[in-house]
Amino acid sequence: MAGKLIAFEGLDGSGITTQATLLRNYFLTQGKDVILTKEPTDGLIGGIIKACLRKEWKTNPLALQLLMVADRSHHLATEIEPALKKNMTVISDRYILSTLAYGSPDVDMKTLQQLNNGFRKPNLTIMIDTHPRVCLERIKKSRHHIELFEDEQKFNQTRNNYLSLKNHFPNTHVIDGNRTPEEVLRDVKRIVEKAEM
Repeated sequence: MAGKLIAFEGLDGSGITTQATLLRNYFLTQGKDVILTKEPTDGLIGGIIKACLRKEWKTNPLALQLLMVADRSHHLATEIEPALKKNMTVISDRYILSTLAYGSPDVDMKTLQQLNNGFRKPNLTIMIDTHPRVCLERIKKSRHHIELFEDEQKFNQTRNNYLSLKNHFPNTHVIDGNRTPEEVLRDVKRIVEKAEM
């Protein structure tokens, strides 16, 4: 028996980290073996990516996306696949759709898809769709810095990319994120239970 991979996708500030954490906590109360992980990771490659996103280090868009792919490959090999082999449920805060949605304005979509084609597809993808203005307001309240992709024009483009990609993976569900965490979580639970996760 292999475990299941659930990916949360959406704009920064959309609520995906909150919902991924709440779902992990819910699963724990149900006695499920579950881990919560994220991309970019906290590893060496993930650290370089985060420095670039915080504008502390500069590179070209293709190099950044190649780093994202390298981080994902390492993430799968060291965290996700071992947990799935133990029949655990893995919740990932961001996965392949984030690369395609955020990366495609600067790097050709076909190139990004080819780079990610060999990776495991999620069993379930939950896309939290939150208005860019709401996301930016949440970001300003929660931290003091704005990252590389975080302005309203880029967020609008990235949101449109996400919505156009919603059928990229089977079993992808879009949830309205312009609500309280409790209201969003109700929809998340309903989708997870229906998908028999």
